[in-house]
Amino acid sequence: MTTHRLTKLGRLPKALLCTLALGSGLAAAQKQNILVIGGDFNDLITLDPGVSYEFSGSLITGNLYDTLVAYDGNNLKTLKPRIASSWKVDKTADGSRITFKLRDAKFSTGRPVTSADVVYSMNRVIQLKTPSSFLLTDVANLKVGSVTAPDAKTVVMNLPKTANPNIVLALLTFNVGGIIDSTEAKAHEQGGDFGSAWLKDHSAGTGPFVLNRWDRSAQVALDANPNAFRRSPNIKRVILRYMQEAAAQQTALNSGEIDVAWDYTPDAFKTAQTTPKLKALKTDTFQLAYLGMNSAKGMPFEDARVREAVRYAIDQDGIINSLLQGLGRKTQTIIPLGLAGSNPKISYPHDVAKAKALLKAAGKPDGFSVDFLVSTGSCAGGVPCQDLAAKIQSDLAKIGIKANIKQMVNAELLTTYRAQKAPLIQVAWSPDYPDADGNGTPLSDYNAKSLAWRNGWQNEQASQLAQAAAIETNPTKRLNLYNQLTALMVKEGPFAILYQPAKPIVTTANVTGFVRNANGDVQLERVSKK
Repeated sequence: MTTHRLTKLGRLPKALLCTLALGSGLAAAQKQNILVIGGDFNDLITLDPGVSYEFSGSLITGNLYDTLVAYDGNNLKTLKPRIASSWKVDKTADGSRITFKLRDAKFSTGRPVTSADVVYSMNRVIQLKTPSSFLLTDVANLKVGSVTAPDAKTVVMNLPKTANPNIVLALLTFNVGGIIDSTEAKAHEQGGDFGSAWLKDHSAGTGPFVLNRWDRSAQVALDANPNAFRRSPNIKRVILRYMQEAAAQQTALNSGEIDVAWDYTPDAFKTAQTTPKLKALKTDTFQLAYLGMNSAKGMPFEDARVREAVRYAIDQDGIINSLLQGLGRKTQTIIPLGLAGSNPKISYPHDVAKAKALLKAAGKPDGFSVDFLVSTGSCAGGVPCQDLAAKIQSDLAKIGIKANIKQMVNAELLTTYRAQKAPLIQVAWSPDYPDADGNGTPLSDYNAKSLAWRNGWQNEQASQLAQAAAIETNPTKRLNLYNQLTALMVKEGPFAILYQPAKPIVTTANVTGFVRNANGDVQLERVSKK
């Protein structure tokens, strides 16, 4: 196990090291100020906000770094000031201009936040070409020079006509918009990496917490940031403890070892709902659990009829009713329920005969064998990934597709997927910002080098529809474009949407203020313990 520490904090005192130990012998006063979250955080790859593109990374970096604007709690419709105290949008001859005025704020290093830090933070993402760079380059259509600093407290963002300023403001709420202390990052640059290697396991933001240490596959420890303008009333430290198995989380929660269990199974969640010493939180999500089918030339899913056969083969009702026990909703289009553009009327019924006929028409009457990549731990909705995979394997076997399950931890799974090397994969996706484009572009536009790209699926019509919908400001016209796009994707796309889950989270009764919004964000500074 490798240990990483903030150089500013130095070595931890023995008393604090004790709080990081796996035992539960903490003094009452210490426990009152420490929030321990148990969960499967194995997808964590980096804590650099400009590079992180995983669920756990977004959860943590959202508490280490502030963005210019943000959504507050469960309100995902109204943007609020964060690092920017105000902003305005003006039309220009070439597109539009967003002008931000910055609040007086300090980084965890003690340095004041300036517009130069904002410019640096945006430019580094563009130049690093990270997994989330497409949000700035392909959606916002930014390039180096698009964001300027006329003075220390003013930031100007110039957008071309091909970018919708409303979507740009929304995407800036994602961790890719996190503002970094440019002086600190530059001091740790290695070979032109903009400090990315250092920021992988250190922090230099303005958020309510700073990264104390990240022990790989064991725990992440965050300390309250004394310079933050968002502060917790009584939580001085947050520990995110790696606990892959839901059963281990349940045991630890009942014993008082942890305060929050991030992954509860549907069975255990039902029990928790009637247990007085626990709080069962059924939180909404924009997440979609899905199968990704590699459609590149020479792959088993190259033919659209094979992909459609898979969609007919999946028994969605069985998954939702039996495995999820109601912690999921049925949908099959790429836009989740709750966002404009979703179309719940489109549906593939479970039809084995139809699926077999499609395979036969595609020249695969006897089916085929394919490697099926699956995560360890819990999947969307709290279902053990192996249970969900076994159900999918069984459904596919009925039409002659032999899915050979290969389990791996999330970090390895995602690395393989991002290299376009996953033949068939069971994963989940949540939009980076609460707008239909948060799914439309990455799932449909191959050029964005996101999910369509990972599955080797390139369709020029889908790309054009996604791009047109992204910049359309007329709500009726935009909805029409998304109707066309979702109809095309559900017929020809490389995805089989399994369900839209609820996220079951359970806390001890003395935890207050714990709110996870549909985008997966938790403002940890609002949490306290009685």
